[in-house]
Amino acid sequence: MRFLAAIFLLIAASAMLHAQEDTALETQLQALIQTHYGQVGHVALYARDLNSGKTVAINADTPVPTASVIKLTVLFEALKQIQEGKVHFDDKVALTKANQVEGSGVLMFFDVPQTLTLKDILTMMIVVSDNTATNVAIDDLGLKNIDDRIQWLGLKDTWLYKKVSLPPAGPVPADQKQFGLGKTTAREMGGIMERFATCNLNAPGNTAKPTEQDQQLCTAAMHMLRNQFYRNSIPRYLETIDTTEGESKIANKTGALDEVRNDVGVVFAKNGPVVISEFTYGNQDKSWTPDNEAEVLMARLAKAIFDRWQ
Repeated sequence: MRFLAAIFLLIAASAMLHAQEDTALETQLQALIQTHYGQVGHVALYARDLNSGKTVAINADTPVPTASVIKLTVLFEALKQIQEGKVHFDDKVALTKANQVEGSGVLMFFDVPQTLTLKDILTMMIVVSDNTATNVAIDDLGLKNIDDRIQWLGLKDTWLYKKVSLPPAGPVPADQKQFGLGKTTAREMGGIMERFATCNLNAPGNTAKPTEQDQQLCTAAMHMLRNQFYRNSIPRYLETIDTTEGESKIANKTGALDEVRNDVGVVFAKNGPVVISEFTYGNQDKSWTPDNEAEVLMARLAKAIFDRWQ
């Protein structure tokens, strides 16, 4: 009887889980994805309404290239090391020629050596996706520590392989060449964004409420994410205030390569926060304009999700 009861509970739990999946919304999103220039399988999406628990998932567990979205894991490790007293926001870190790389950001143009605070570096890494700042942060926090933290979180398909625009410094997993800087899934990266949104810095399974220090750390991180400079995807059709006059209601982190456009964010709406995690790759439109086809597609997907749930 106990065995049968256990089986019944498992079936009931599975049914409740699937009951939260919004299949009608998935159908609507699949129709939008059909307009994508790339193959349908090259769009991965996961979204969750944090109040209702509703979810929608399309290829959400398929490993995908992260581009700069992987910088969220660097930010999370920074918060944990500050929480543990290993580093501090006001620590002085060195900007050197060795870490100056091309791509997004402005620190590559600075005269070196320069001294900045860890908080300055993290802010540049998130707000303008500064690649040089990211490399400085990785050196300060430790690449191995970041990947160990990813495993600590219980993530199976997320990895930061190396510093930005530089070759790996040592042995790397065999799939590094396939994914480049890092890999993840839409569901796993959505889970990291949810941790920022809910201020959950606990180990998996620990349901303790955030401490005052935790709240301060999360507030600092969310301030960076709400001031994200690149806003052509998730925020495109959802931004309702002039963010030059006040802080945005949308916190997000983008990632982009010629054939890749990604955006992971949380929309703080009247009915509660909605986490949206979108990845596109193998894109035919490789243009670097605000109307890049994949960026517009992600914006339309985000609006469809928001309109249905909010």
